[in-house]
Amino acid sequence: MHTDIRAWLREFPSEVRSGSSPKQALLKSLRGAFNGPYFSLTTRYPLGTNIYEREWDLLIVLDACRLDALRAVAPEYDYLELVSSIWSVGSASHEWICKTFTNEYRSEIEKTSLVTTNPFVPQTFDDRVFPPKSYAVPLMWADWDVVEKSAFGNLLQIHRHDYDEYFTAPPPEVVTDYAIQMAREDPTERMVLHYFQPHTPYIADAHREKRTLTPLEDDPWREMMQGRATKEEAWELYMDNLRFVLDDIERLLQNIDAKRVVITADHGDLFGEMGGYGHPEGFVHPDLKRVPWALATGTDTGEEVPDVDVARQTDADYDVQERLEKLGYL
Repeated sequence: MHTDIRAWLREFPSEVRSGSSPKQALLKSLRGAFNGPYFSLTTRYPLGTNIYEREWDLLIVLDACRLDALRAVAPEYDYLELVSSIWSVGSASHEWICKTFTNEYRSEIEKTSLVTTNPFVPQTFDDRVFPPKSYAVPLMWADWDVVEKSAFGNLLQIHRHDYDEYFTAPPPEVVTDYAIQMAREDPTERMVLHYFQPHTPYIADAHREKRTLTPLEDDPWREMMQGRATKEEAWELYMDNLRFVLDDIERLLQNIDAKRVVITADHGDLFGEMGGYGHPEGFVHPDLKRVPWALATGTDTGEEVPDVDVARQTDADYDVQERLEKLGYL
C-alpha cells in the first residue's frame, strides 16, 4: 500500500467498525505509524543476518517456526542435533523475502534454485509489490532493492495439491517430492526450499483424516482473541504442524545430496506476547526475529522417484490475491 495519511487516519475507526477490539485496532494503526520509518531505515540498513552471509548448499525454511519450538522437538529427530539461532531480517514472510533476495546478493541468487509455497513470492517477483501491503502508513521512504524473478537460477512456486478441497496450504510431502526432483535435475549450486508449515492453517490432523479444518485449525489467532480457544490449545496444534513437516524433511534428507544443510525459518510466531498474534511486519520481538539455525546433511539413496508434474504448478490459472485472503493475510 502506498503512503497515505488519510487512509491511515481512517484505519482505526474502520477496524473497530469491522469487529476488531479497540486494542487490536490501535495496534494495527500504530504498526503503520512505526513501519513507515522502520522500513525506510531497514531497507537501507537491514536488522538481522541475511542467509547469504552464511555457508549452505540446501537451506530449508520452515515458515513461522519459533526457535523454542524447534528446540523442544529436536530430541525426537536424529538429524536435528544442535539448534543454534540467527536474527532474521524480517518478522513476516513478505518482509523477509524482500530483504533477503536483494541485488547485493545477486551473484549468489543466480546460483540458487527457489522452491517455495509462500504466496508472497509471486506478489514480490511477478507483481513487484513490496511491504506494506494490507495496511496504511502515513510516511515512508523505503528503498526496496529486490532482484527480479529472472535472477534466480530456477524458481518453482508450489500451490496445487490433491487436498485442495480440504485446505489451501500445500502439505509437506508435495513440497518434498518437487524438491527431490529439482535437486536431481537442476545444475544450480544452491537450493532454498520454503515449506509452508508450521504456519497456519494447522493441517496435520485434517491431512491424515482427509477432512476440512476446524475453526481453531484454520485461524487460531481469531479463536484466541475472541476467547474461544486457549494459548495451550493453539500451541499443541502448532507443534503437531511442526512435527508434520519435520517428519517429511527426514525423507527429504535421504533423497537429496547436500553436504551443508541448514534448517531455519523466515520468522517466528506470537501467541499473545505483548498483545500480538501471528507475525506482524516490522515487529522487533525475539519470538519473531530470533529464528533457528540447525545444521544437517543429506545423502541421496535413490530410494524414491517422485511422480510430479511441474506443469501443474506453472499454469496461469492461479489467483494469488484469493489465496492470500484464504490464508488470512488480507
